[in-house]
Amino acid sequence: MEAATVVSDTSQKQPGKPVAQASAQEVVLGSADINRILSILPHRYPFLLVDRVTEYAPMQHIKGYKNVTFNEPFFQGHFPGDPIMPGVLQLEALAQLGALLMLQSEHGEGKLMVFAGIDNVRFRRMVVPGDRLDMECTLLRFRNPIGKAQCKAMVDGEVTVEAELMFSFVDRSAALNGKSI
Repeated sequence: MEAATVVSDTSQKQPGKPVAQASAQEVVLGSADINRILSILPHRYPFLLVDRVTEYAPMQHIKGYKNVTFNEPFFQGHFPGDPIMPGVLQLEALAQLGALLMLQSEHGEGKLMVFAGIDNVRFRRMVVPGDRLDMECTLLRFRNPIGKAQCKAMVDGEVTVEAELMFSFVDRSAALNGKSI
């Protein structure tokens, strides 16, 4: 079995101390590299909901976060005077993090990841402007092209939402050109 590479958030790195890795394989998904996230996901503002990846182990797990600001466009209508991040967007943020996990595998080349199902969803806490939505996804099973991951989001260590997300790989060029998937 191949050793997983773990890349940690280098913004937390102490000067002069290298980031610990489980193998020599380099994974370019560091905290400062939003361009890498943009090169993997097709999402763009205002629908890109992952700001940073803080930990990554190929085909195993991933952690990252979304800074939730008052300037988010959805707060204009959800709800004026009492802004709350919609639960469906919290799930979308988790799905995007899961896509970052899977699209970097050999199975993800030239593919797009789409929802296939959501199981066991539980919302536990509201997310409001000023929160940092910490997220993590752990791959439960994968049989190409279908996979399932256990995901959760937290604010200040309190779970906001947890769910099992199912996904399917589809041909990226066909899907993005409006052809049948």
